[in-house]
Amino acid sequence: MEAVDDNVQLLAHCNGDAAADQYLAAYRYALAASHNPQKDKLRPVMIHCQTVRDDQLDEMAQLHMIPSLFVVHTWYWGDVHRKNLGETRAAHISPAKAAFDRGLAVNFHQDAPVVPPDMLLTVWAAVNRRTRSGFVLGEDQRISVWDALRAVTINAVYEYGEENEKGSLRPGKLADLVILDRNPLAVNPEEIREIRVLETIKEGQSLWKQR
Repeated sequence: MEAVDDNVQLLAHCNGDAAADQYLAAYRYALAASHNPQKDKLRPVMIHCQTVRDDQLDEMAQLHMIPSLFVVHTWYWGDVHRKNLGETRAAHISPAKAAFDRGLAVNFHQDAPVVPPDMLLTVWAAVNRRTRSGFVLGEDQRISVWDALRAVTINAVYEYGEENEKGSLRPGKLADLVILDRNPLAVNPEEIREIRVLETIKEGQSLWKQR
């Protein structure tokens, strides 16, 4: 309530669906009680959303809440989730397709140092949803390479209100980009995690280049 009144963006970690229920209920109450005229523009974020349900995604859309998914969980712990949660529930972890279908500004993160901050591995995981054993975990939640790239570029900066400065190549924006050795949109989706960064550029200046 205090954060919404003070025009402060809230970001909360919610791994389980019970935690998501608590956050959604609290935020819904805060919005209803607040007199802040800017309260609908705060872009609240639910971090992880590991076992978020479809009805919760529906409510997130109503609240203009952003899902930040730890989607590479499908690779690192997908087989463990199958054992712990059962096949049906495990198949719906990090439901990127369901979130995109609802028009949500989905973004991805790695929660480093939990796992290395490897964006191309994350893109690969979102597109293929393979576990370490090779099992496809939730085929219906696979997304296109284009959407996965959006989730780590323009949607990622939207979370912090920086979409007019970063996240895409447009005149007037900061020239923050990487040069890759292959086009993620053109290779076999299974090869995306093998793509290598050749150069990193920040505000038009080369910070690192492969020698």
